[in-house]
Amino acid sequence: MSEDIASTSGKRTSTALPVRMIQRWRKSLLMRRLAKALLTIFMATSLTFFLIRLMPSNPIQVYVTQLISTFGLSYQEATNMAASLFSIDLDKPVILQYFDFLGNLVRGNLGKSLISHGTTVTSMIAEFLPWTLFSVGTALLISYVLGVLLGMFTAYRRGSVFDHVLTTVASILSSVPNYIIAILMLVFLGVRWRLVPLTTMRGSLSPGVVPGFTWEFFSDALFHAFMPILTYVLTTVGRWMLMMKNSTLNTLGEDYVTVARARGLKNSTITLSYVGRNAILPLITNLAISIGFIIGGAALIEGTFVYKGIGWILLTSINQRDYPVMQGVFLCITASVVLSNLAAELLYSRLDPRIRVPGGEG
Repeated sequence: MSEDIASTSGKRTSTALPVRMIQRWRKSLLMRRLAKALLTIFMATSLTFFLIRLMPSNPIQVYVTQLISTFGLSYQEATNMAASLFSIDLDKPVILQYFDFLGNLVRGNLGKSLISHGTTVTSMIAEFLPWTLFSVGTALLISYVLGVLLGMFTAYRRGSVFDHVLTTVASILSSVPNYIIAILMLVFLGVRWRLVPLTTMRGSLSPGVVPGFTWEFFSDALFHAFMPILTYVLTTVGRWMLMMKNSTLNTLGEDYVTVARARGLKNSTITLSYVGRNAILPLITNLAISIGFIIGGAALIEGTFVYKGIGWILLTSINQRDYPVMQGVFLCITASVVLSNLAAELLYSRLDPRIRVPGGEG
């Protein structure tokens, strides 16, 4: 009898344990957000897989056209040559190709490039992604710091000539697409005025320069990334400045700032500890979100200046219909955007503990 009771209680304990784990998981903000992020990445990746194959033509047709236009081959000769080079079965049902893609993705295999034969997509992303992270990351850091400083300056000098001038310029730069700014810089700085040597600035690194922790490598990498970095800074610093200005103006009207002034505290202490510290909080979450767009927002700029980062690879793969490379890059873009939004939500939950209360997200 006692053995039956013990076995029954053991079964209840083993059954209740998964239930408690599921209930604890449902109450955990981190786990719910993480599950939502993974589901979003899966849905976006699946949608991208099918949308890519709805594009007109395919890699074989694009390659055949290039062979005919370049070498003057007949259509049949070009088709036979292309069919022998590409290791892809486009006649296979799309749904079966999708399941093959998911199976390889689970194993961490993104496939091989159809154009660069024998080159894996993972190695291509690992080769070109650091250059995009360097250029856009550097520009984001510069524009963020500069925008915060200018935003506080205009807030303290509101109504002055500097405020009107900087606000107008920031509004104009924020409203113009970054690729328009890139084209204007290309035309005027590179072609008309010849202030920058566009020909030698192409690529991400000069031939013969060995990557390493040397001044030669860093200066050369900065030289090639100068135009993309300048474009990113010009097109994003205005947004940071306007956000910081509005946040600072709202903070200046708070009661604790008035009390600090009444206590006779130094202006520098009030500016840094009371105003700046609280005004910058909304910008921190926006910075976390902006980090996720580092990869996806570089394609047009890198294509304009022929800066060989991950965006340049994406444009090249789209033109050549290189399906595996397109899928790999889009997966990186999706993951970076989704995970950066997740980081922003979790960061904001630390800054504002009220949203960690169950049901408090709304």
